[in-house]
Amino acid sequence: MKRRILKNVEWGILICTILLVIIGLVALTSATQNSDYEDLKKQILWVAISIPVMIIVIFIDYDIIAKISPILYGIIVALLIGVLFTEPINGATSWFNIGPFSFQPAEFAKIICVLTLALVMTKIQKNGRDEISRISKLLLVILVFAVPTLLIIKQPDYGTALAFVMALIFMLFVAGIKKRYIIATVLIVVIAAPLLYFFVLPEHAKTRIDVFLNPDLDPRGAGYNIIQSKLAIGSGELLGMGLFKGNQTQLGFLYPKTTDFIFALIAEEMGFIIASLVIILYVILITKAIYVAKTAKDDLGSYIAVGIAGVFFFHMIENIGMTMGLLPITGIPLPFVSYGGSSLLSNFIMIGILLNISGRRQKAIFID
Repeated sequence: MKRRILKNVEWGILICTILLVIIGLVALTSATQNSDYEDLKKQILWVAISIPVMIIVIFIDYDIIAKISPILYGIIVALLIGVLFTEPINGATSWFNIGPFSFQPAEFAKIICVLTLALVMTKIQKNGRDEISRISKLLLVILVFAVPTLLIIKQPDYGTALAFVMALIFMLFVAGIKKRYIIATVLIVVIAAPLLYFFVLPEHAKTRIDVFLNPDLDPRGAGYNIIQSKLAIGSGELLGMGLFKGNQTQLGFLYPKTTDFIFALIAEEMGFIIASLVIILYVILITKAIYVAKTAKDDLGSYIAVGIAGVFFFHMIENIGMTMGLLPITGIPLPFVSYGGSSLLSNFIMIGILLNISGRRQKAIFID
């Protein structure tokens, strides 16, 4: 059984993941040289923990994992409620502190929400694929999605919440939701966006949007980070300034350089070629994840795989886009590259699930 799983596994996903981790560790080596490599050491430890967890996930049938997802869903919702009562860090109540480490429930909520949504959607569609377009059934799906998402918004962590939204969009599209709902949603977003801006969003979120539209509005305050990030990316040119030699990175202008703006560090010190390679690796990984969804043995596997693809897609687009000034800053990490134990472990679990689904597919079956 294990031999057959390994034979069918989409190894390209794992290769892209390992290459991204290596690039991330090299970047963290440069970013942490002035702090005794503390974050680098922690990241290496989390890599050592995450890889065995990923291997275990590969060999547990994803059908079993999905079946226990409602229990996991209840646990993660309880944790998301509990974390709201913790001490704020940088204005957000997103972490439980456990000794020298911190645990971020929202990172694991992404996996559990995708699994639970996939299970609910497959049960809904047992009586026909069009069942997903019935208002009552669609509201059930949205309720499952909304509970953890709203709790994450409450922290506040808008970036992670948007990753949930992207996963849901990918999954509903693959499930065959009727076009009228897509059109209606687009219209609602267009109408609601200005209302949310003026009447719902807190002041710091409005400031981020204002600075995105005009970084020079507050160059020494809210616009400072994005200006330094763009300077770093531009300074790297083709081959980069060299490891440990980036002006914005090493002189302390780029912040936070180990998490949100690590792509800017890569572009500055390693240059356009390596920065482009990072983007290419993500494109291949996401494309392979969608291919796994297309060739999965059942709808459950397809929905899980495409939901994970949606999460990775949003993280890549948002993190890289914000460092270039193409999207508002949301403080979302770059998967496998940015420093962060919870993020790294949850991402490796998602990779394990993708490899799990690909290992149990029938490669001879293709969906047109």
